[in-house]
Amino acid sequence: MRANDLSHYDGVLAFGETIRQIYLKNGWAKNVWTWHEAADVRTFYPRKQQRLEGDLVWIGNWGDGERKAELEEFLLQPASEAGIRTRIYGVRFPNEAREAIDRAGIEFGGWLPNYKVPAVFTNYCATVHVPRRPYAEKLAGIPTIRMFEAMACGIPLISAPWNDCEELFRPDDYLLARNKREMRDHLWTVLNDKDFAENLAARALETIRERHTCAHRVDQLLSICEPFGLSTRASAIAS
Repeated sequence: MRANDLSHYDGVLAFGETIRQIYLKNGWAKNVWTWHEAADVRTFYPRKQQRLEGDLVWIGNWGDGERKAELEEFLLQPASEAGIRTRIYGVRFPNEAREAIDRAGIEFGGWLPNYKVPAVFTNYCATVHVPRRPYAEKLAGIPTIRMFEAMACGIPLISAPWNDCEELFRPDDYLLARNKREMRDHLWTVLNDKDFAENLAARALETIRERHTCAHRVDQLLSICEPFGLSTRASAIAS
């Protein structure tokens, strides 16, 4: 980032307070605002279940191995050991990843267009959030966008360790698993206690609708732009 000359920009939108502080500490921009990701609730909202295809679904990319150990501990192993019917969707899965998925007895669905994600969530009972290691260790307070989208779709969510230091969510919006055993126990609870699972998902959905939709981010952006005399022009364009 030091190689980028941002001196002619009014400021930077950083999708987390941790990143904002990095910009300020290094003097990379004059102004930096925290502007988190959010859910587009026109696309991501609860659907009526058409058919139950399985218990657990995870949608994401294997990547370059930066969360290989985490995916093994918080997804593959708990699902396999508990005999949970699981399917994984995503890209950038090398041969070793596909082999690990096969050994765990998990189905692999391959690439999934993002607009189809809500319909897939509807046909499963739970999903998990497994942040990449750099996010979990160095960029505290920043979840993946899939966390927002899953909650907006009304599916119960269990997360691998991450620090919600900005209090984006309420403590009872999702379950936090600190290790493989806790992940397995949380999955068992969600899959076998329908009332608990429904209440968990409902609380998370409420939080998204109250705080984390794209409409909320538009309002934040317009308030950021106002001191620069841009709010009137933005309103005119919108109208």
